[in-house]
Amino acid sequence: MMPEEMPFEKPIIELRNKIAELKSFTNEKDIDLSGEITKLERRLVQLEEDIYGNMAPWDRVQLARHTQRPTTLDYIKGLFTDFMEFRGDRLYGDDEAIVGGVAAFDNQPVTVIGHQRGKDTKENIRRNFGMPHPEGYRKALRLMKQAEKFGRPIICFIDTKGAFPGKEAEERGQSEAIARNLLEMSGFKVPVVSIVIGEGGSGGALALGVADRIYMLENATYSVISPEGAATILWKDAAHAQEAAETMKITAPDLKELGIIDDVIPEIRGGAHRNLEAQTSYIRNTLKQAIYDLNKESPEELVHKRFIKFNAIGDYGYVNDANPGGEET
Repeated sequence: MMPEEMPFEKPIIELRNKIAELKSFTNEKDIDLSGEITKLERRLVQLEEDIYGNMAPWDRVQLARHTQRPTTLDYIKGLFTDFMEFRGDRLYGDDEAIVGGVAAFDNQPVTVIGHQRGKDTKENIRRNFGMPHPEGYRKALRLMKQAEKFGRPIICFIDTKGAFPGKEAEERGQSEAIARNLLEMSGFKVPVVSIVIGEGGSGGALALGVADRIYMLENATYSVISPEGAATILWKDAAHAQEAAETMKITAPDLKELGIIDDVIPEIRGGAHRNLEAQTSYIRNTLKQAIYDLNKESPEELVHKRFIKFNAIGDYGYVNDANPGGEET
C-alpha cells in the first residue's frame, strides 16, 4: 500500500513524478536525459531537506494522525519477543483501546502497555479509536502492579486523542481511574519508560506517562488538549486549529526544550509510516539505553528521581511584587 500523502508534501510528490516521467520517457524513446534527471534528483534531495527539516507544528500534527502511522502492536512485534497479551481489569471487562502483557526485551522480561487504535474503520470501532474507557486504565494498572511484584521494567506506548468522554465511561469512574494511575505510577519501584508514538492527548495520555524516562517520536504530539479543542476555547472556532498548534508548544522539539520530555527519537524522513523496520530500530536503540541506565538505579532512587522530575515540570521563578528589586523566589 502506497503511503497517504500529506498536503505539505505536494511539491515533493510533483517533483518525484516529474523524475519518474523523464525516466520512463528515456526508456521508451531511448533518449539520454540523464543530465536533466540528475539535476532534478539533486533538487529533490534539497527540497526534501527544506520541507521535512523545517516542518510546522500543524504538519507534525497531521503526521501524528496519519492513518498508516505504526501503532503499539506494530512496535511490540518488532521490538519484543515472546509477547503474551493479558486482557481484562478484573472489575468490569476488557478494553481493546489499551493492549498490554509480558514480553522479553534484550533478553530481559518486561511488561509492555500501550494505547491501540485501529488501521481501518472496523478495527477503529472495535478499539474505540484508541480512546480508553476506565477498564482500560485499570487493566494497565493491574499489569503495572504485576510488573512491580515480579521486578519487571514497565514500557508504555502513548498514542491517543484522549480518554473516552462518553456517559458510560463517566459512570464507571473515568477520572478516578486516570487519577489512580497517576498516583500509583509515581511510586512504582521498577523502571518506567514511556514513548509517545503518535498523539498524546490530555489525561488519557498522561495515565501512561508518569515515567522515569519520557521520549517522543520526532513527529508525535503531546498536549493537554487537541489544537481543535484549544481553538474552540480561545477563538470560538475550530478552524483556528493550525494557529493553535503554533502557539501550544505540543511538538517533540518544543517539549524537549521545555523539559517536559527527556529526548526526541528521530523519525524516518517523511514519517514513521514510511519504514517501520528502520523506525523500530531507532526506538530500540533509545529503549535499550534507557533500560540499561535505569536498571542501575535502586528502587528508592527511582522513586525519588521520578518525584524530582515531575515536581520540576512547570517550575519557574518570579519576582516578589512587594520587593521588585529583590531576588527571584
